[in-house]
Amino acid sequence: QVQLVESGGGLVQAGGSLRLSCAASGRTFSNYAMGWFRQAPGKEREFVASISWSGGVTYYADSVKGRFTISRDNAKNTVYLQMNSLKPGDTAVYECAVRSGVVATTRPANYDYWGQGTQVTVSS
Repeated sequence: QVQLVESGGGLVQAGGSLRLSCAASGRTFSNYAMGWFRQAPGKEREFVASISWSGGVTYYADSVKGRFTISRDNAKNTVYLQMNSLKPGDTAVYECAVRSGVVATTRPANYDYWGQGTQVTVSS
């Protein structure tokens, strides 16, 4: 079992920044790929970013490319999502997820464990 706890969400004005963190506990963290997903009210969960276990490979949704950066610190069992130039369309509950494989993917179905999520609200 892996437990995930997200933090860092909040209310920010358009153009602002937030840094989300996701702390993992339980099983060994360093052999897991990680991902961030988001879900806005009335919409389906969508992929945001993912990172391989080594941190050497990352993927981003087109909608956040150039604005968001995913990173990880395996010594701290933590993955981060730095979000810059935030837009009202980024408003959602952000969830981190882990998969028991070293390769990062974009599909929610490939992930085994999920956090509870943290709310991000961007005002115009």
